[in-house]
Amino acid sequence: MANKEMMRQLYERMVAEQQKYKAWLLEQPPNVILDNTCKFTVREDIVMELEVLELTDAQAAALLRSRTPLADVYKAWQQAETNHMNDVRDVIEARANAIIQAEKEKGQREER
Repeated sequence: MANKEMMRQLYERMVAEQQKYKAWLLEQPPNVILDNTCKFTVREDIVMELEVLELTDAQAAALLRSRTPLADVYKAWQQAETNHMNDVRDVIEARANAIIQAEKEKGQREER
């Protein structure tokens, strides 16, 4: 099977898997939905990335062998070390610094 065809099949399977998860999630009480928002969002990101990602034939075939490729990738993501909290911290600090700088510049303009 050609790589493009494997990627299409993998993408379609993951989309279907996510749609099934979303349907289940929407039937849950609000507290369960809130408890699963991160999982839902990361799974959405995985599907979105798969749409543009170019896997090798071996990689695509390996994921296609899984009964639940999206759940498998999400599980691996959960166990991976990420820089997410460092990124959040950096954005908070950068935004605070931008406000400080803007206020400083405004004060300097008003002094003139």
